[in-house]
Amino acid sequence: MGKTLLSIGHGFSARAFGQMLIRDGWTVIGTTRTAEKAKALAKTGVEPVIWPGNDLPISRATHLLTSVAPTEDGDPVLASNAGALKAASHLEWVGYLSTTGVYGDRQGGWVDEQSELRPSTKRGKARVAAEAAWQALGLPLHIFRLAGIYGPGRGPFSKVRAGTARRIIKDNQVFSRTHVDDIAQVLAASVARPNPGAIYNVCDDHAAPPQDVIAYAAELLGLPVPPAIAIEDAEMTPMARSFYAESKRVRNDRIKDELGVKLLYPDYQSGLQALLELENADQPD
Repeated sequence: MGKTLLSIGHGFSARAFGQMLIRDGWTVIGTTRTAEKAKALAKTGVEPVIWPGNDLPISRATHLLTSVAPTEDGDPVLASNAGALKAASHLEWVGYLSTTGVYGDRQGGWVDEQSELRPSTKRGKARVAAEAAWQALGLPLHIFRLAGIYGPGRGPFSKVRAGTARRIIKDNQVFSRTHVDDIAQVLAASVARPNPGAIYNVCDDHAAPPQDVIAYAAELLGLPVPPAIAIEDAEMTPMARSFYAESKRVRNDRIKDELGVKLLYPDYQSGLQALLELENADQPD
């Protein structure tokens, strides 16, 4: 029997993982919200399912990945499928994509998978509750706490080129990041070495101030470095400001020691260089 991944909320990270599996001969079923997006998924070799709207084909899956974010009302997947999932004893591996936001603010200090969960935002608190709800199902669950995600089409270059990038300065502010291809390889390594109950931080080796990333992107493009703006003077959406409410450095030793992962992009410099090379390679001559 071949392997089949059911990817619920088949978004940016899940698509990178799914393409790895398809190349290895897997069947990948991915959910999406609209018929238009379903057609786009089908062109990539993914079997699309419009959800919400149709039943999740849990019985067909050998492996399951959920990328669906919780709301204040709970996890949308569990709201309508908890019973079917609890009875899905045939699943060999289940992955839940969470966030390092569950650790809250550490004022630039370090956290690892054993650190106390101290979310300081509504989104972080919802994630903690969702993690617990998935753990309660008794499935072979693996939780992946992702740092800030970037990758093809999701980098700072477009804003730097457009002149809309800002270097917002807040003392002692650092973020951890992860390239989408490293997320995909961590997930693949976990599938190859399942350890039900395991929790993994997924991030690069070097947390960095966000203004440094913008400056480096500008330097790579040969454009002026955007001026610095103190956070007190910056106009920001509530969502953006919530990111600046937390500062921490995230340890990633477990993905290396337990899963044998060697990061493709251990820092933002190597990741941004690769993104720019990919952009340039896609440009017509």
